Amino acid sequence: MVTIKQISEKLHLSPATVSRALNGYPEVSARTRLLVEDTARRLNYRPNQLAKKLATGRSGMIGLVLPPSPDQSFDPTFYDVMTGLSRRLTELDLDLVFHAPVLEDEVEPFRRLVGKQAVDGFIVTNPKLSDPRIEFLRSDGVPFVVHGRDASPAPDYAFFDIDNFRVGYDAAKLLIDLGHRQLCFLNGPEDVHFSFERRRGFEQALRDFGSSPVFGTVRHGRMTETYGYMQALAALSEPENARPTGIACSSTIIAAGAMRAIRDKGLNIPADVSVIAHDDAPPQVHAMGFDPALTVTFSPLRDACRPLADILQGLLNGDNLAGLQVTEEAELIVRQSTGPSPLSKQVQGQTA
Repeated sequence: MVTIKQISEKLHLSPATVSRALNGYPEVSARTRLLVEDTARRLNYRPNQLAKKLATGRSGMIGLVLPPSPDQSFDPTFYDVMTGLSRRLTELDLDLVFHAPVLEDEVEPFRRLVGKQAVDGFIVTNPKLSDPRIEFLRSDGVPFVVHGRDASPAPDYAFFDIDNFRVGYDAAKLLIDLGHRQLCFLNGPEDVHFSFERRRGFEQALRDFGSSPVFGTVRHGRMTETYGYMQALAALSEPENARPTGIACSSTIIAAGAMRAIRDKGLNIPADVSVIAHDDAPPQVHAMGFDPALTVTFSPLRDACRPLADILQGLLNGDNLAGLQVTEEAELIVRQSTGPSPLSKQVQGQTA
């Protein structure tokens, strides 16, 4: 087994310098750090984790605590995210500690892991508008990165997010541009931040682009196919002046239920009702495989794994917070599930 002393002898450096370089101490020059890291890699050096913790105060462990949820076991993205995070953290010489809470107290697992000094930092997922986990970690001075954001106007913590305002805005704008004036948005839970932002974007687009009156309703619920089916069925059973010709969905899973409801009402997609969804690319729910292929705002959830790990590593290394707050845009991909409003086609036919 290769030791720090052997690396130091090979490079003619002191063991202390090698140790500091491997542990990211700022007083070691970038050139020396790269030389030591490259040599350690070539010699297949593996640090003694107990000694490393004693020397640096770090455990090399990153905590991921799932929020309590009755639907968690059915989350099709769970395996993808866990695999992606574990792979990238391993590349950074960090290990992922996963905890599934058994109590409804969201903060208790964080409090316990912090009390045991078991992890160096946390990845927080699915933040609420006002999130007690974020508040606890911030007040306790524990390093953490959030996948998403809470409702703070100027967050003072690291995060990786997509522009959820634009997700709602772009979905509504596309439907309005196609002539739809009666819209419905099947959104996620009302208390989570991404749903709040998507609703805000959806409603802003109605105000910005409704040159003629635009009627839009927003419904909230758990992100399941059953929710999509039941809420779309209810919306399509409304009186004709309130019945949507365009439905936006906060996930492809919701869209699967909505499209089934549209067909059960004897309607066609997109001739009678257009459908657009946000696609975070869950396994086995491929937007291209829908019939017709689904128009989406596209941002794969698995693409968040690398930046989340890198941002947390930067936080642990003392990088400037401004560079650790990242927001990316979702890509609008127009396919066959959206088309002109049937009402606008009727008007064109009458004037022809």
